[in-house]
Parts: sequence; C-alpha cells; structure tokens
Amino acid sequence: MVIPSRLTEYIVAAMVIILAPGPSVLFVIARAIAWGRKTAVFTVAGNVTGSFVLSVFVALGLGPILQRSDLAYKAVQWGGGMYLIYLGLDAIKHRQVHAADMTNQGGSAPGLAKSMRDGFWVGALNPKAIVFYAAVLPQFIDRNRGHITGQLILLGGIFSALAFISDGSWGLIAGTVRQWLATEPKRLEKLRATGGSIMIILGLAVLISAIVRG
Repeated sequence: MVIPSRLTEYIVAAMVIILAPGPSVLFVIARAIAWGRKTAVFTVAGNVTGSFVLSVFVALGLGPILQRSDLAYKAVQWGGGMYLIYLGLDAIKHRQVHAADMTNQGGSAPGLAKSMRDGFWVGALNPKAIVFYAAVLPQFIDRNRGHITGQLILLGGIFSALAFISDGSWGLIAGTVRQWLATEPKRLEKLRATGGSIMIILGLAVLISAIVRG
C-alpha cells in the first residue's frame, strides 16, 4: 500500500475538522447530556464505523475518477470548499436551534446496541465528513504514485481512528459536566458557532489551495 508523503499535514488537517463541533460531535454531546458517558461512547463507536464505511464508498467512487481527470480533481476541491463554507454559515445561523436539540433528547435512554446503530447512521450521513472525504482528503494523496483508491481508504481509516479518540473525549467530558452544559444553552450555542467558524476557515483554505495549485 502506498503511504502518502504528506501524511503529517493530513493528520493536522483531519484534527482541525474533527475538533470542529459538527453534526457527529453535537450528536455525541446531546447523548452525553441526556444519558451519560456510556451511551456517548457507544454512540461514538457506531459513529466512526459509519464514517469509515462512508470513506470507503467515497474512495471507491472517487479514486478511479481522480486518477484519470485533473478537471474532476479541481471540481471536487471547488465544490467541497464552497459547501464547507455553506455548512459553517448554516451552523452559525441555526446555533440556537441546534443547542435546543442537544438538550431535548427525550427521557428514555437507548440500549447500547441502539446507541451504536444511531451513531452509525449519523456518521454515515454526516455532510461534514462527506465533504472532507470528497474535497479535502484527496489533496493529500500522491496521484503520480498510483493506487489512489487505496490511499483514500487508508486516509479515511486514519480519520476514523482520530475521530474515535476526539469524539470519545467529547462524550466523556460532556457526560461528566452534563448538568453544567444542559442548564446554560448559550454555552452550547457558542460551541456550535465555533464549529461553524472553523468549517468556514477550512472551506476558504480548500479554495485558496485550489487557486494556488491551479
């Protein structure tokens, strides 16, 4: 398997978007606030599994295309960068609604299997992850060395492993201070706005990279 030469840079970029509180992180925090740390950790396990499955599908679909077409490579960068900016703006605009959702999960705690299943679908359908796998991740592959699909799957696996550590930490922390978070919606609103701002910055970075390398 080909190891991309910019692996360290990729890990930094991956951590930036993982740490930005997006749909997966917010879902985990909501579960932690409502039902505690155990539910949150099992939700994370399902979430990163779904995220990795998503990365494999994206790799299988994009790998052969990116191998052959410079135009497709640029289109993915531009489209993904603009969509990240859109997601960031939407997160900031609807931060109050998202904060309310995080403190209104219902009264009946799900079982561990259901927690994993729910987390799986949030991870598999996470728009932030889709954009990252499709637009940001391909920038770190070595196209001239071939095996594009394998490189994409490897980087997707690394992303999922990092996400498990990071999102699991979010869940443990939120479960520990659940009352502190639940009693002050403004704290959750600030969390969501911060995540939106980071996504906008990352989207702009993707667009700038596309221009510089164009």
